[in-house]
Amino acid sequence: MIEEATVDAYGESEQRAGFYTMMEDGLALPFETQVLGVEVTVERIDLTSADEIVAICTRGRARQAIPILELPLPLPPPAGAGWIEAYRRWARGA
Repeated sequence: MIEEATVDAYGESEQRAGFYTMMEDGLALPFETQVLGVEVTVERIDLTSADEIVAICTRGRARQAIPILELPLPLPPPAGAGWIEAYRRWARGA
């Protein structure tokens, strides 16, 4: 999956954008998860101007961007969550 996301990408920024594209296309949204013990809905993912992939989480009217590297995944994980795991491995340098 890492190779598929980073093919033809030069540098970390383009590789990160490749993972973002794969998550955007392959991750089943929305899904529910818990952040700090609170149930939230992951509505979408975004790539910030700081070049960070974030999950846009909502609870009621509140909305917060959580770095995808720190987002707890529910059990069972949503379809396409393998892209998040591949990105996490890539980010660790594995």
